[in-house]
Amino acid sequence: MSETIFALSSGRGPAGVAVVRVSGSRAGETVSKLTGKALPAPRVAALSALRAPESGEIIDQSLVLWFPAPASFTGEDVAEFHVHGGPAVVSGVLAALGTLEGLRPAEPGEFTRRAFLAGKMDLTQVEGLADLINAETEAQRRQALRQMQGVLTELYEGWRTRLIRALAYVEADIDFSDEDDVPEHVSAQVRGAIESLSGEIAQHLADGSRGERLRDGLSVAIIGKPNAGKSSLLNALAKRDVAIVSNIAGTTRDIIEVHLNLGGYPVTLIDTAGLRETDDPVEAEGVARARARAEAADLRLHLTPFGEEPAVTDAHTLAVVTKVDLESGVEAGLQDSRFYISVLTGAGLSELVIHLADWAGKALSGGESVLLTRERHRHALESCRAHLGAALDQPDLVLMAEDMRLAARALGRITGRVDVEDLLDVIFRDFCIGK
Repeated sequence: MSETIFALSSGRGPAGVAVVRVSGSRAGETVSKLTGKALPAPRVAALSALRAPESGEIIDQSLVLWFPAPASFTGEDVAEFHVHGGPAVVSGVLAALGTLEGLRPAEPGEFTRRAFLAGKMDLTQVEGLADLINAETEAQRRQALRQMQGVLTELYEGWRTRLIRALAYVEADIDFSDEDDVPEHVSAQVRGAIESLSGEIAQHLADGSRGERLRDGLSVAIIGKPNAGKSSLLNALAKRDVAIVSNIAGTTRDIIEVHLNLGGYPVTLIDTAGLRETDDPVEAEGVARARARAEAADLRLHLTPFGEEPAVTDAHTLAVVTKVDLESGVEAGLQDSRFYISVLTGAGLSELVIHLADWAGKALSGGESVLLTRERHRHALESCRAHLGAALDQPDLVLMAEDMRLAARALGRITGRVDVEDLLDVIFRDFCIGK
């Protein structure tokens, strides 16, 4: 935290504007050295030429913004240089900053990490920011934005506050049971509070993993015999040539995945090897992988060419009859729980996409606006609930209090209140430089 860091904080590549951020105790000094002027008024953009400190050569005309601590993203002194987004300009500014004493390039996620260490964000908000940066659909954006704005923080810290208050009553009963101002058997009064809290956590956990599935996307596996039209359907839904299409059986040997946005929800479409018995060891491996991937998918589209016996369906399998263009008079679309389509003519494809988008919406949406989004949250909440259950079963108040402390500690680990140093590298590992 004592070092001053800098990085390009906007996207790379030619652009109208690029943002270079500097954070740390030398940020103000950096502005003066590059502009030759006094610091601008806080949070007011000032136009100034940026000069290379060693040569004095003008690098670019820049809008300079100054955010003195603690009213900044990182809680430190922060300066931003809004320059033209050409690669040469950005490289020139970064090279100039690299010549200044006490400055170094930022590591991935280091600006956000400093914001967390300064108390500007907790870990759930940090994770929400990461999800917002990586959001590809509207549903992902909405969920990430709610988390970044603190909806999970409010929920988990509210539970933790209630638990600590109940713990205080138990400890008062232990330490001051003979005092007149402590009600008798006050610990008995907190049992109802613990049971209520445990029930709320259980309800929160019973969400069908919608939050995690929304982050990662639903998976739809396209399965069927060779030459059923699997790769053709994948290309049609992706609207580009992703998989090789051939009349030769066994063309698809490995699993091909395509990420789609269906009705604002993320869906990964998976093309698999044709399901058949084969002596070819390479194709046989592809078939084995296809079966395993299909088994793990949220939905399977089982393709059968028109004229063959359609697939047997279940709750996670949708029968799709392909190549209906080969038979005149066949109506495309949903009939008797089966979809009839032709990739060649496009018949039935729009209806299939609408059906998949509706399925994704039902699978991922819910009335609850606060959803679990990460497996580590789930593990911590399960640990908290286990300790609450143990506390209710304890005949000894001291042991009851200890289980309550462990439950509160599990909640605190979600937001970063306690004992999370070992988590930080993992959480910030996937951030990009400049964030």
